[in-house]
Amino acid sequence: MTLTEMGQAAKQAAAVLAQAGAKKDKALRTIAEILEQNEKTLLAANAVDLADAKQNDMRPALLDRLALNHDRIAGMAQGAREVAAQEDPIGQVIEGGVRPNGLEIRRVRVPLGVIGIIFEARPNVAADAAALCLKAGNAVILRGGKEAIHSNHACVELMRTAVESAGLPRDSIQLVEDTSRASATGMMEMTGYLDVLIPRGGHGLIQSVVKNARVPVIQTGAGNCHVYVDDSADIEMAANIIYNAKTSRPSVCNAIETILIHKNIAKKALPVIGARLAEKNVELRGCPITREILGEQVKPATEEDWATEYDDYILAVKVVDSMDDALQHIAKYSTGHSECIVTSSYTNARRFQQEVDSAAVYVNASTRFTDGGEFGLGAEIGISTQKLHARGPMGVNQLTSSKFLVMGNGQVR
Repeated sequence: MTLTEMGQAAKQAAAVLAQAGAKKDKALRTIAEILEQNEKTLLAANAVDLADAKQNDMRPALLDRLALNHDRIAGMAQGAREVAAQEDPIGQVIEGGVRPNGLEIRRVRVPLGVIGIIFEARPNVAADAAALCLKAGNAVILRGGKEAIHSNHACVELMRTAVESAGLPRDSIQLVEDTSRASATGMMEMTGYLDVLIPRGGHGLIQSVVKNARVPVIQTGAGNCHVYVDDSADIEMAANIIYNAKTSRPSVCNAIETILIHKNIAKKALPVIGARLAEKNVELRGCPITREILGEQVKPATEEDWATEYDDYILAVKVVDSMDDALQHIAKYSTGHSECIVTSSYTNARRFQQEVDSAAVYVNASTRFTDGGEFGLGAEIGISTQKLHARGPMGVNQLTSSKFLVMGNGQVR
């Protein structure tokens, strides 16, 4: 099918989904079952992608992002069940009342319509995104990267079978199998078909979509995240938080990329933090003071390092003179995703949360919690780093719009 044909089919499916009610939950439960029942099929398809990726020398951290296993497939299925268990947002009254002239006005949730998603090498995105779009009454057109094409194809075909068996249009979920740049550009120009386009991936992908798309875009995912270690911080706590936020899964957008450490605590804190990170062979790129404290094994940090989302076992480290310096650094280099302060000072904690302008701002906790499931939203379609419409983890409610329902008895203006 051409993109135009896919858009036409998605529009027709969206009209059905907007009125689907309980059939959506039946479809989601069926998706969960069919993913679990066909684990071998998914793993076989994923093995082809992994073999190709290794042959093309994909970095280990990105291989981890690409890989499926029993637990990740179980997680995809569980995500679909959790979304099914949520309250249906469609038709919910957001606000309303009666005007002095007797008009009864209610604002209710409605689907966005047709959502396009361009994403990179994470096959679980296909399942999570489809589940959320379906629950919110939206049709979805997915376009993944070439690295995961076999995995994505297997996953989407299973989901299409599931929604069809639940009595909904098979084209509620579609996959663009052309992974060339032309197909991505084509989706960016699908005015009249796509109501919104959501890019999920690295900084380059997101900026390309933002700069070139002619359809509305929700920015997600770019995560140049920071931990600031205040001079009142508990050093062991700081080391544990930094270790988790960097090494538990370095290829995801809520992993940290830079540590900022107050000069008054740097000599005590850096050796402890460095020793923890050495357990995972994390490469450090530091400022001159960091290198003076930790030694020549720390590579010199460049200006580019402060702005880089590594998606790898690499971490930039800077000693700052004050909290003001830390806040200025974050304001300059942050992508607006997630930032953390480790501190024992209530005043500094409150100031950090008030002044840092990111989607999630933490005190004494790992940035790895910025996730729809961890925030109680079920699966997520991404972490929005913009301010219009949605910000932070995007669950079902963030995939809806609203309309006004107005009831009168003959009023004229």
